[in-house]
Amino acid sequence: MPQAHSSVPPSDASAAPSPKAGSARHLRIAIFGFGTVGSSVARILVESKPQGLELTHVFNRKVARKRVTWAPASIVWSEDADAVLASDVDVIVELAGGLDPAGSWVRRALEAGKSVVTANKKLIAYHGIDLERLAAAKGGHLKYGAAVAGGIPVIPGLEQGMAGDRIERLEGILNGTCNFILSKMEEGAEYAAVLAEAQAKGYAEADPTEDVGGFDARAKLAILMRLALRVQVEPEEIVPRSITLITPVDFSYARDLGCTIRQVSRAQQVEGRIAAAVGPMLVALRSPLAWSQGTENMVIASGHYGGDVVFSGHGAGGHPTAVAVVSDLLALAHGSRRVEIPSAPASLGDEFEVPHYIRFLVKDRPGIVAAITTALAKEQINIRAIVQKAGYPSDALPFVVTVEPCKSSALKRALAHIRSMDCMLVEPLDLQMLE
Repeated sequence: MPQAHSSVPPSDASAAPSPKAGSARHLRIAIFGFGTVGSSVARILVESKPQGLELTHVFNRKVARKRVTWAPASIVWSEDADAVLASDVDVIVELAGGLDPAGSWVRRALEAGKSVVTANKKLIAYHGIDLERLAAAKGGHLKYGAAVAGGIPVIPGLEQGMAGDRIERLEGILNGTCNFILSKMEEGAEYAAVLAEAQAKGYAEADPTEDVGGFDARAKLAILMRLALRVQVEPEEIVPRSITLITPVDFSYARDLGCTIRQVSRAQQVEGRIAAAVGPMLVALRSPLAWSQGTENMVIASGHYGGDVVFSGHGAGGHPTAVAVVSDLLALAHGSRRVEIPSAPASLGDEFEVPHYIRFLVKDRPGIVAAITTALAKEQINIRAIVQKAGYPSDALPFVVTVEPCKSSALKRALAHIRSMDCMLVEPLDLQMLE
């Protein structure tokens, strides 16, 4: 299969001359999108005055309401994207998000030979390869260190710090909103109340589906798979699972099992077979993933030679993300070049073979456990434990079955039979258990 490249070096060194040692190329910068992150980027550029970086333009719809008193009078505030793109700026910092019109702005900037720095994970997940090729062909650069895990240097770490290893597995917490909700539920709060708190604090959108449904995390996972596992996977191939089915009783049972629950994104490649998943999972309390609280993010990259490397920190918020953006701008000003990382188109064709946690809610009667055991045995799935807590009514009784490592497809077939039992009050909840 012919190989594509997830990162393409500049095709014309003269188009982007490297500064002399100790000096920085002067870059005129335009920010597209003056929200939480955009204003934080501007604040760093204005207050810290990083060498070689000059903020000259800010674009935003209804830009008059975005003006700030601390910004220099020399900055051009505009709601005309065409005029800013046609100006003499060297770098467009795209922080509006989404595929359109942000994608159009990025393409036009690259076509004009400008460089682009972005935190737009969806744009990079779906169109990153094409945009990198365009940047190389036109003599510009595309950098997106802030697209995954905000201010945590995961992408630079994979591109440079771990480029010499063969990474075989990724596991991580990539969505701060979900981590905030689940870590609060771990303390005993109800989902609806925590979601409202997250929205009030600006951690969650009015429509939180992108976050709680796992769609945000899968876009980030697709980017990391390209950089770490060297495979190009369409994000839609990764079917995410929502955290909305998790209840306080699941945390209670998880504690009994020495675990907690987090939204985990994971991928692995074994002998060319690729598996990926995003959703709530049980993680052992001794795992670093269990230590991540609030809006923190974490990524564990497992290398064939170097072993596990953990990236952890504040993955959300204006200031942490802005630090990653400004770091990319400084890299451009100092002439740094990205490591060329080959990657090839691939499809998911494998499953994780792991233990599972299955929570049932039933109207109690004799023979339920026997019927469940029979359905699992038919698929060659062995039961590890049956856990039932006291104090629940017999007409709405939650209990948990954990099973030995098995394929998700086999468990899915068993649960299809189990859910048809007339004692089942809700769909059984099936979660992977990380060991």
